[in-house]
Amino acid sequence: MNLETVFQLIGGLGFFLFGIRMMSEGLRKVSSERMRHILSLLTKNRVIALFVGTGVTALIQSSSAMTVMIVGFVNAGLLTLKQALPVVLGANIGTTFTAWLVSFLAVFKITHYALPAVGLGFLIMVASRRPGSRQWGEVMFGFGVLFVGIGFMKSAFMPLQSNEQIRDLMVNFSRYPLMGVLIGTVITMALQSSSATIAIVQLLAFRGLIDFPSAIPLILGDNIGTTITAQIATIGGTTGAKRVAWAHSLFNVIGVAYMLVFVHLGLYHRVIEAIIPGGITENNIMLHIALSHSVFNGFNTAMFLPLVGWLQRLVERLVKAKEELISVAPVYLEPHLLDTPTLALEQSKQEIIRMLQIASSAVDDSIDMFFNERWDLSKKVTRKEEAVDNLQGVITRYLIDISMETLGESEAAQIPVFIHSVNDIERIADHAENIAELAHRKIGQKLSFSSEAQSELGLMVDTVKEMMSDIKRGFSNGDQKHAHRALHREDQLNRMQIELRQNNVRRLNGGACNIYAGMVFLDFVDYLEKIGDHLTNIAQGLLGGLRWDTA
Repeated sequence: MNLETVFQLIGGLGFFLFGIRMMSEGLRKVSSERMRHILSLLTKNRVIALFVGTGVTALIQSSSAMTVMIVGFVNAGLLTLKQALPVVLGANIGTTFTAWLVSFLAVFKITHYALPAVGLGFLIMVASRRPGSRQWGEVMFGFGVLFVGIGFMKSAFMPLQSNEQIRDLMVNFSRYPLMGVLIGTVITMALQSSSATIAIVQLLAFRGLIDFPSAIPLILGDNIGTTITAQIATIGGTTGAKRVAWAHSLFNVIGVAYMLVFVHLGLYHRVIEAIIPGGITENNIMLHIALSHSVFNGFNTAMFLPLVGWLQRLVERLVKAKEELISVAPVYLEPHLLDTPTLALEQSKQEIIRMLQIASSAVDDSIDMFFNERWDLSKKVTRKEEAVDNLQGVITRYLIDISMETLGESEAAQIPVFIHSVNDIERIADHAENIAELAHRKIGQKLSFSSEAQSELGLMVDTVKEMMSDIKRGFSNGDQKHAHRALHREDQLNRMQIELRQNNVRRLNGGACNIYAGMVFLDFVDYLEKIGDHLTNIAQGLLGGLRWDTA
């Protein structure tokens, strides 16, 4: 293999991967809103979930991207493990579309149209003023570059046709299928693209460097290697997300294991040859490879679809649920989804809801510590306040990254509301810590309140908790009635603050209350009212035109 051949192969592979990426990103941007609505309907019927997983993956031409997206949905709590598994199974069928696309290279000579597609796609990208048109330009540009890369790889493999060492190596794949599976796995893991591996195998076969039976183990290994991307995406993720990734891996590993039996017996390639009429030729061997890829994934999916419950139980045993700890790191923010702003905003919303729940829990703990003198809750409040502080910075940066993408008007309007809400939630956690400090003073100085003062504070605490509950529900589903209720309760809090202050002065003047206890009482009332103010700010943001799809 001379240097020119190596350069052609490397350059062609680079063009192919770049083209796939450009085309996938363009299609994801064009269809992101539609994709979100479709995927939100996958919670009821596993067969529908399977077909939608197949269709969306065929559209974006990346099972890895689709699986990472599903991992993100599970991370965000939008899909359960049971609901996600059929989508992942469908993604394995959808990814075979690229192999069929490459197969038409030999039949229709698509490479003749590659350069015009590159030129026209680039012209649309730079000349169009509409984001939608520019994104379609990206799709066309990526399509053209993809086939330019295939053309280079096709030329690079031509001199190898007469190389006996290469021929001997490839023949061994049919003699030792396990070696072919291993090589196919490693190549796909290295390239991070199952489509690229399949294209290379198809071109090797097209050039006569590998026969059809020798190609099949490489294709099977490709299906195992493609699962590594989802595994990487779950690092630091939730238990549910890790289970989805492992289900994807097990589905492919188990499928390859039993399919190797048929490969070893020589039945697999004979079945494929029987489906396509006529013998194997230079013009149809790529079609044979595409069909063998589709048959494996289709058959494996048909086998596993009725066993989704069993697969779920298996991964739940393998990936044990850990005790939920307070994590200062984000759980729902997926960097992989920044190219799809609609989904990234959904992730942001889930992280903000989680942040609000942590802040609300900190408030509950500090109030419990104040009334019941529980010293043990002090560290919990501090840890939760630190988690909220960290989330404020991380979520804000993530939202800024989203704002740099191409956004629709409604999406752009959500970002400032989210950022202001994050700041208000951070202040709520600060006031929880302030209440914990008051509790330290109350406990350390052995202060006590009269039954009347205790009752008054209890009513105000209940109002704050009800207001917090309204904001959580409003933020989760976008229903404005919850925001209106929160604003009504804020009016109650303001009246309570005035009334409780007056009652406290009356008790001090009458000698019914210790002056130090009275000062702590007033500070506690003020902190509760300030928490109400920040919840009011969030409610006003919800009423400022923010909408969510509640499907």
